[in-house]
Amino acid sequence: MRSELFSRALVRFGLLLGTGLCFSVAQADTTLLNVSYDVSRELYKDINPAFSAHWQAGHGGEKVTVNQSHGGSSKQAMSVAAGLEADVVTMNQSPDIDILVTQGGLVAADWKKRFPHEAAPYTTLSVFLVRKGNPKGIRDWSDLTRPDIQVIVPNPKTSGNGRYTYLAAWGYALEQAKGDEAKAKAFVKALFRNVPVLDGGGRGATTTFTQRDIGDVLVTFENEAVLIGKEVGGAQFEVVYPSLSIEAAAPVAVVERVVDKRGSRALATAYLNFLFSPAGQEIIAKHSFRPRDPAILKKYAARFPALRVFTVENRLGGWAKVQQTHFADGGIYDQIVEQ
Repeated sequence: MRSELFSRALVRFGLLLGTGLCFSVAQADTTLLNVSYDVSRELYKDINPAFSAHWQAGHGGEKVTVNQSHGGSSKQAMSVAAGLEADVVTMNQSPDIDILVTQGGLVAADWKKRFPHEAAPYTTLSVFLVRKGNPKGIRDWSDLTRPDIQVIVPNPKTSGNGRYTYLAAWGYALEQAKGDEAKAKAFVKALFRNVPVLDGGGRGATTTFTQRDIGDVLVTFENEAVLIGKEVGGAQFEVVYPSLSIEAAAPVAVVERVVDKRGSRALATAYLNFLFSPAGQEIIAKHSFRPRDPAILKKYAARFPALRVFTVENRLGGWAKVQQTHFADGGIYDQIVEQ
């Protein structure tokens, strides 16, 4: 009897030991955390396994798991600043990485020089998504100020998507008013008067428009508009390209303090470099982001209609000026929404 009990105990111990060993192996798998913005979810769902396979093939079969966190770009940046241990950040505007430079030196001051194209592997544009048949006849930014139009856009205080929408409208208005900022302010104020709800991020705004059925037009990134069209088969919505848009470069950076703590610098750097590789650029293009690689951009040219665009740098004086003038507490945006 004792022999039988002893044998059973050994079996149980062996099973527990085996489980423990499997757990240890699983835990030993290398991981990264990529903290990103709201509407890049589907992109990184494809990027991550492709990078993992690439890394495993070149590093003796070492397995890599890339974990994701998504939300409004500015909110995500503040989460990292507050202690969320991201190995890398992949945002949709430079200020959300710059803040990680100034708050505790989480990101290197020269982060734009660490990767090609000022550390932005792709760009996108702000476009309009309207209901099928465009019943309200929305064609350009001026239509968004009409009293019969409801505009859905995420909050510029928390979302890079919303911030680009605001700046695209400002740039359009400034051009129409021949540089008169008072007229531009009145134009953007009229537009935001038509916004019934300000969601925290781009994906929340998409839900409001597509699932809650609120609004006549969603202003969002080109890739998000195309994704919505694919998901519903084009039966409910269509994309409208305005006469002028803003180019949104999506920058990336290694979080220095975290990779030094975790010993993941080489892996994190390789992950971001993969975004600029032909394989990474191909995935980026397939998700309707505009790749940097000229050959791949040409290959997918049919997906990317030519459009007149401007950037924050070439028309609005750069992000530092824009942040202070428009989005700081008491800035023009606050004045517009509070009046």
